[in-house]
Amino acid sequence: MNNTVNSTIDFVKQTLENAEAGHDWFHIERVYKTAININEVEKGNTLVVALAALLHDIADPKFNNGDEELGPSIAEDFLKSIAVEEDIVSHIKLIIQNMSFKNSFDEVGFTSMEMQIVQDADRLDAIGAIGIARAFTYGGFKNRVLYNPAIKPEQHLTKESYKNTSAPTINHFYEKLLLLKDMMNTEAGKAIALERHNFMLQYLEHFYKEWEGN
Repeated sequence: MNNTVNSTIDFVKQTLENAEAGHDWFHIERVYKTAININEVEKGNTLVVALAALLHDIADPKFNNGDEELGPSIAEDFLKSIAVEEDIVSHIKLIIQNMSFKNSFDEVGFTSMEMQIVQDADRLDAIGAIGIARAFTYGGFKNRVLYNPAIKPEQHLTKESYKNTSAPTINHFYEKLLLLKDMMNTEAGKAIALERHNFMLQYLEHFYKEWEGN
């Protein structure tokens, strides 16, 4: 297992060497560490959790013309190249295909304990102090305004609506980040999410005060 995980780490580091800062190797490393910690409580398949966490953003659709099959395909090809068992490869591919927030708008086609663990770990990296930093990093990457009081947050009802938004970064808190606390799967994930959720609320309170010059 150690050789497989280490080979995967090397592959991901190399592949994401020039990735956007919110979706780079350090994001992967945080998700991997969090997933392993959650798995110590939840007792899923450790190899599946580790590999899925490491490969979940190997080709994020946001940076690949919306291609949702590229990441799972790259992960599958790599895992086969290092002789990972077929059933584990298939499981990991399904996790990567189904775990994204945007897929929550669709009818759930697959889930497993391991997917729930990795999904929680990924969502936890989207909230709290680092989640705030990542949101503004991506907003800057897309040249979005920080905040515009005239543009109200939307309640996205479809995947396409969510994917195509170009709203100010602050709106993203209401359209995704503040929703994640109640979307956690595991008890460990829920406990961590609550603390990070409350931190975001405090941040927003300060943001609006400073916006008004207070």
